[in-house]
Amino acid sequence: MTFLADLQELVECQSPSEDIAACTKVVDLALHISARNLSQPARITNAGGRPVFWWGAEKPEVVLLCHLDTVWPTDSYLPLWRVDGDQIFGPGIFDMKAGFLQAMYAIKDIPQAFEKVALIGTTDEEIGSHSSRELIETLAKSAKATLVFESSIDDTVKIGRKGTSMYRITIHGRAAHAGLEPEKGINATTEISRIALALSALENPEHGTTVVPTLMHSGSTTNTVPATASLDVDARSFLSAELSRVDAAIKALLPLHPEARIEITGGINRPPLEHAATAELYELIESVAKKLGLPPVGHVSVGGASDGNLAAAVGGKVLDGLGASGYGAHAAHEHIFASRIDTRISLIAGLIKELI
Repeated sequence: MTFLADLQELVECQSPSEDIAACTKVVDLALHISARNLSQPARITNAGGRPVFWWGAEKPEVVLLCHLDTVWPTDSYLPLWRVDGDQIFGPGIFDMKAGFLQAMYAIKDIPQAFEKVALIGTTDEEIGSHSSRELIETLAKSAKATLVFESSIDDTVKIGRKGTSMYRITIHGRAAHAGLEPEKGINATTEISRIALALSALENPEHGTTVVPTLMHSGSTTNTVPATASLDVDARSFLSAELSRVDAAIKALLPLHPEARIEITGGINRPPLEHAATAELYELIESVAKKLGLPPVGHVSVGGASDGNLAAAVGGKVLDGLGASGYGAHAAHEHIFASRIDTRISLIAGLIKELI
């Protein structure tokens, strides 16, 4: 079968992260596709109760890190496969089933890859990689390179990603009648609003540090002083030190009213993917592109996190964004460019050969 035929089969096998049965099915399918394309067999392993595709070395020098889960609930993106000229649309095609298949095709003609490389496909990246985190960290610690096949922006690679922190701040006040005796209450809405406004002072544009109040809930009825209110906060930065600074500041927040009580949960989820972790491999891929007569690869830094953040946090050398070129991750126009697939596979193969 051709690459596009394999890809269509993989994309049409829907695999929302929360659906373990669907994720098991897509890993089974990936196993069959690998059997058609690779001379050595893959296997299915387990990480935290979730299925993981594994082909290659037990202790790899080079990790090809992918995920096979998607953000799309079953039948929420239809049709599952649509071709419009050079663009191919489908749920998860850009993020990141095409990237997984490109990694597989890149190692087809590298005989020694099975002994030195591992192609890994997890199934919980889109929901935080809580089950696969330990596996990713263990592999990255001992490997000389972790190559992450998240989608590419204009054929570039990603050398920086913001780290992420998530919080929920809850204010416990006191209910009272809003018309008869509001002064006897402690207004949780007022308290949480002050905190929401104060969060902006924690931002630092120089390092891309954002602290964004997102989801807010408060009150029970229109004529009652709200007794409780909660606020979700999304914080991100390109620097670990910045995430730590914001973390300490958020956990030190206090309500204005002396009798109100504050409860803060959450913290740093994924640390940043910093340039120090990607510089060496970025220099190498540019030299590979030059040897192959390809234009410079180029690089970007982005706000979204990936499993590359986890690999870098334990000291791994990482290069991200090696997957398919396209647009629309998590959006209704998610697509890849078919004409750019072969060149990307050649570049990846060249990079792997240099590393092993």
